[in-house]
Amino acid sequence: MKTNRYQKAGVNIEAGNQLVDQIKKDVQSTQRIGAAGKIGDFGGMFDLSVLGRYQQPILVSGTDGVGTKLMIAQMMDQHSTIGIDCVAMCANDILAQGAEPLFFLDYIATGKNDPDKLAKVVKGVAAGCRQAGMAIIGGETAEMPGMYPKDEYDIAGFGTGIVEQNRLLTTENPQAGDVLIGIASSGLHSNGFSLVRQILFDEAGFKVTDRLDELDGKALGEELLTPTKIYVKSVLPLVKAGQVHGIAHITGGGLLENVPRMFASDLKAEVTVNWPIPAIFNLLQKQGNLNWHDCFLTFNMGVGLVLTVASQNADAVLEHLQANGETAWMIGKLSKRSADETSIKVLIEGGEIE
Repeated sequence: MKTNRYQKAGVNIEAGNQLVDQIKKDVQSTQRIGAAGKIGDFGGMFDLSVLGRYQQPILVSGTDGVGTKLMIAQMMDQHSTIGIDCVAMCANDILAQGAEPLFFLDYIATGKNDPDKLAKVVKGVAAGCRQAGMAIIGGETAEMPGMYPKDEYDIAGFGTGIVEQNRLLTTENPQAGDVLIGIASSGLHSNGFSLVRQILFDEAGFKVTDRLDELDGKALGEELLTPTKIYVKSVLPLVKAGQVHGIAHITGGGLLENVPRMFASDLKAEVTVNWPIPAIFNLLQKQGNLNWHDCFLTFNMGVGLVLTVASQNADAVLEHLQANGETAWMIGKLSKRSADETSIKVLIEGGEIE
């Protein structure tokens, strides 16, 4: 009888085959026009020619993971939504350049391949891809005993979108006088979790199962695992209609770092916090004794995407967003910046965040 030395070393090829069988339907559910190939091919394929309508196509790609939010999923033993976060981080970045997301590939590394658990992760990836209109055209699961503990895994993703060259959103598009429109986040999204864990678990001593009055009795872990909002279906039609000059995806660095990334250095953003800050951020501020600067430099504070639009289009953009299920607000404007001014000013409670 032959022995499998690779399996004795901790790598189970058969478990990998079982996982492939379990995820086939979820992967198939993401197929869209242009997707080519099948599971098992050595490379993922996408046929750009069938899109047809592009004269000078620009491909826009993004890659990301979900950071230490994965540790919350492990603590909760809930793995069906973390894949949505992975897709969202890539798809929203692609959207921020004005591109339509097309396809996605995921990479999962683990100490021990548990097909049932990892199939739940991929189910989340597929759900995110359906929200973003992306096809899963490939992926990889790497079993690496000795590198990862047997019960842990990491996930990262890579996505690509397409945009006509003259529709690409660059820092040259936004203009002085443009209005800033903030679109509500679904919560923490996938940023700042190292600080979140330090404040809520190490310092405050909470458990993921705790139901807190500040969260209206919702379990803390459920709140923290709320999937990142994917904005493609509501915002892309506005981009294609030429109604958006710029998009900032509010990830690590918060509003303070990300809003200035979408406009030229001779402009400044003036933001007024006129939206309701979700309870999870108030909880973190209170428990961590955080100042406003720390909050707005680390978290999205309730705004997951910021658009710059011409002032005459602002009402129509808001109406479209609200009609498509988004909560959105006019939160500021762009103006000319002098040499001694900062690129963003955020006003809250009658004062400026320093």
